[in-house]
Amino acid sequence: MTPDTAPETEQAADPERATGGDEDAAASGEGETAAGTAPEVTTTDGAAPSPSEAPEQAPGDGPEDPAEADGDAPAAKAAEVVGAEQAAVETEEAEAGTADGGSPDGASEAAALPAGEAPAGKAPEAAAGDGAGDGSEPPEDEPPGDGPGRGWRGRYPVVARALAWSTTLVAAALVLFALLMPSQADKFQPAEFLRLPVEAIFGAALLIVLPRRPRIALSVAAGLVLGALTVLNILDIGFNEYLGRGFNVVLDWSLFSDAQAYLQDTFGHGGALGIAALAVALVITVLTLMTLSVVRLGNLVARNTATATRATLALAMAWVTCATLGLQYTGVPIASEHVALVVQERAARVRQTLRDEAAFARISKKDDFANTPPDQMLTDLRGKDMIITFIESYGRSAIEDPLMAPRVDATLTAENEKLKQAGFAAKSGWLTSATYGGSSWLGHSTFLSGLWINNQQRYRTVTAGDHLTLVSAFKKTGDYDTVGVMPGIQKAWPEQKFYGIDKLYDAHHLGYQGPKFSWSTMPDQYALAAYERLVHSKKHDKPLMSTIILTSSHQPWAPIPKTVPEDQVGDGSVYDAIEKAGKRPADIITSSPKSKVEYGKAISYSVTSLIDYLVKYGKKNTVLIYLGDHQPIARVSGDHASRDVPVSIVAKDPKVLDKIADWGWTDGLRPEHDAPVWKMSSFRNRFLTAYGSTPHP
Repeated sequence: MTPDTAPETEQAADPERATGGDEDAAASGEGETAAGTAPEVTTTDGAAPSPSEAPEQAPGDGPEDPAEADGDAPAAKAAEVVGAEQAAVETEEAEAGTADGGSPDGASEAAALPAGEAPAGKAPEAAAGDGAGDGSEPPEDEPPGDGPGRGWRGRYPVVARALAWSTTLVAAALVLFALLMPSQADKFQPAEFLRLPVEAIFGAALLIVLPRRPRIALSVAAGLVLGALTVLNILDIGFNEYLGRGFNVVLDWSLFSDAQAYLQDTFGHGGALGIAALAVALVITVLTLMTLSVVRLGNLVARNTATATRATLALAMAWVTCATLGLQYTGVPIASEHVALVVQERAARVRQTLRDEAAFARISKKDDFANTPPDQMLTDLRGKDMIITFIESYGRSAIEDPLMAPRVDATLTAENEKLKQAGFAAKSGWLTSATYGGSSWLGHSTFLSGLWINNQQRYRTVTAGDHLTLVSAFKKTGDYDTVGVMPGIQKAWPEQKFYGIDKLYDAHHLGYQGPKFSWSTMPDQYALAAYERLVHSKKHDKPLMSTIILTSSHQPWAPIPKTVPEDQVGDGSVYDAIEKAGKRPADIITSSPKSKVEYGKAISYSVTSLIDYLVKYGKKNTVLIYLGDHQPIARVSGDHASRDVPVSIVAKDPKVLDKIADWGWTDGLRPEHDAPVWKMSSFRNRFLTAYGSTPHP
């Protein structure tokens, strides 16, 4: 190899490294074969430049004697070989620490070579006529003393290399986290992240064999998919915490508006906007970081093909071995196919949701009492004033959890004693709610319709029809006026017609002028007082069928109202001082023990308000059915808690409770632990049958 062919040969062998070096080599004047003859230079794509692109030879720049140039050839060749070998060593070392396979901006290459010598494959950056010691200034765009490695990377190569290593490790950690991330908060444990994800092994194999453009395209797509799965896993964690189930990608998008309203009621308008902005920023950040991480790792394995291939084969063999032998660490399988299983589960959930819509539409049209004549409906309750009351989040945990039970059980015992003294009796049992932690309307509709309504699609389907509810059953007899007192309703509510409610008193029609208590628009004591003032105390031609929803025990259970003397309730302004003196949601929302204590107080307040009202205003023909709509969220009820809620029937007329003597319910307001447990959807038919209704499908 002669000096005039060395640059061409090295650049042709590595076109990417030669980028930008050909023009510099031509400008330097080195490697010329004779004065006035332009060197043969190869462009980055391997083609020779046109004559117009050849550099002009300045007179006197080349050696005066051709023989002199030939005589320098061995020395030049030796220098180039040494420089190339040294640069290759530095490049190979740097590739181990950077995602693009080389030292950052060539800093380590420049640092490793002797002063004034360019890296292999790149011509010296000197203009024609420039030589050592000629006193010429560096180009204007190159700061003096920066050398070939411009910028901070050239000045601090060790820092640059450490940063590159750190970035690569972070990228790998993010990808592994996304591949192994559980969808339930209680499953976050070290063993979950000490597994071999088969998806990473297959992904690495693909990235190794693919050409550059397909590799980058696949990396971007894989990064977006991993980012999306991470976001869905975060949603699963939130939904499992608050609703006891994972996120349904078909049905649950509509719940975000309810979540926004809840945040606004709890943290104010500014707080809700801030949380929403953080959520959007989190989604964008996750998608961006995951995509950049996969692209970086893809470039790394592509530029270290041999090492990456050996590592991928070794990991594949390890995965197969662990899967075959069923090896586990603290009960968690080491061989992981988590992402594949999650994707299969989500796809199955989507298919099930789509099939369920059609199936439920058929189920909702069937009703054992749809054609029951009015004179054969609820014959044993004629003349009774009926009240069905839902207590928000009143679940089994309130009665049986060690931290909450003492307070709530004491309240139930005391209130039951009040009932006895007033001539009332009660029987109680358990119902399994169709929802958990929230979505109270699913529990209400399940109880009243006798259909299992556990998702938003089923709710929309049933409320759009004319399926018989407990309220409409009383209305069908022609002997009842139906009334709804629902302080939680703050906007138009078309479901009123489906339920069969003639007159609705929502948050805007109860005359309340006091403060909200987080989500709850008014204290339960006030809602019941308004019911008495606006409805129950009025003269009626027919008995009442009233549906009342009490909301003071709605999360976040801060602040909680307090009972005030009845003559001070007024328009609710008396609660201003109580609300201001109460706890703030931020005081308890991150603490499970504190949330449990405040939840127990809220349930005691709601039960006390209801029983106090019944004792004072209940009559001999009053029948009260009250129950919880669902269990509280997992922060209070615990992970994987049951969905059971207590239900009680209270009456003065002993014949009312005699009709359900064979139900096996517990006497009093507190159901025993082993009292019968029914699905909430079964109550309607049992109740209609027990009180004289004749089925007519």
